[in-house]
Amino acid sequence: MYIDQIREACLAMPYVTERQPYGPDCLVFEIGGKQFCLLDLTGKHQFFTIKADPDYSLELQAHYASVRPGFHCNKKHWISVDFNGDVPDSLQLELLRDARDIVFRNLPKKIRETLV
Repeated sequence: MYIDQIREACLAMPYVTERQPYGPDCLVFEIGGKQFCLLDLTGKHQFFTIKADPDYSLELQAHYASVRPGFHCNKKHWISVDFNGDVPDSLQLELLRDARDIVFRNLPKKIRETLV
């Protein structure tokens, strides 16, 4: 997948917004004000960084060469996935949805209720 496909997939999910809180070089996707996906816009890094279940994260890292601990993020809860590595596009889309869902589930009840 490419950066524009990642962006389209994220924005197609319910209640997802995009911001650039770290400056013009980083695009962040959020739900309820909490981040779940980060994209580098400089072209320097050819991967996206997403929230992930810690156990599943380790499994993915063991199985795919293009999945690593999250770049500049908590290594337990975030992973970085190469755009065009050995992770199939369908799994990349699933991981994006999972990242959004993890963050949504952990939002305070009051915020979750305003989104549904």
